[in-house]
Amino acid sequence: MAQILVRDVDASMVERLKVQARRHGRSLQGEVKVILIEATDLSLREANAVSAQWQKRLAGRGFRDSAQLIREDRRR
Repeated sequence: MAQILVRDVDASMVERLKVQARRHGRSLQGEVKVILIEATDLSLREANAVSAQWQKRLAGRGFRDSAQLIREDRRR
């Protein structure tokens, strides 16, 4: 997994993040990770665009019932 380093962060901001982390029962690192995850989530518009791209890419292809594939795999 990748790591990042953020330099020159204001001490008061770090203190506020620590307080927020304690309030949520997380470490400072855990709190920052949650903030980054939430900040980089796809918006509904972006998710719809990705979905449309996949639908276009897979259009016209036939797919088997996945339940049948699972049953076959379990018999092995």
